Amino acid sequence: MKKFLHVGCGNQNKKSTTREFRRGNWKETRLDIDPSVNPDIVATITDMSGVADAYYSALFTSHTVEHLYPHEVSTALSEFYRVLGDDGFAVITCPDLKAVAKYVAADKLTDILYHSPAGPISPIDILFGHRASVAKGNVYMSHKGGFTAKTLKQELFKVGFPKVVSMSRAAHFDIWILAVKKRLTDNDIRTLALQHFPK
Repeated sequence: MKKFLHVGCGNQNKKSTTREFRRGNWKETRLDIDPSVNPDIVATITDMSGVADAYYSALFTSHTVEHLYPHEVSTALSEFYRVLGDDGFAVITCPDLKAVAKYVAADKLTDILYHSPAGPISPIDILFGHRASVAKGNVYMSHKGGFTAKTLKQELFKVGFPKVVSMSRAAHFDIWILAVKKRLTDNDIRTLALQHFPK
């Protein structure tokens, strides 16, 4: 059975990852900074030293990298690279600042864009973190940085991933990234992306 690391899992499990990871042939290990969500490994994404080098075939992380200060991004992405095997890959999704910027420019900073399970979401929540959660004391929900597809891909190239593809979903205000350690053909990486990116 192939192993993948679910980084910054929160209360979620493999059911909330990708179609491919939900299949029975992937074993999930959950990692989070917050012990109250009962992860398999308690760690920050900038220091996953408790995880062995090249141990996982894949890594999934959703809405975690925007919680980093900009100077921490390369450290975290280097950790992602380190824990993946030579044929490994990472699937990363996060808010798309390009998609939300037009609402800020239109002076709609606090207008409701959509309703999530956590409540209504406005541009200010996407930029700086979910206000209601932070107000309740969950400071882990604060955002300290952010990305467009272009800038996140650049960061992944910097730490050594040779091939990175992305998908931006403006209607969902998010970016999906697939970064591979092995230099795949364009056709192979497209096939892999189709297995993991939302339809």
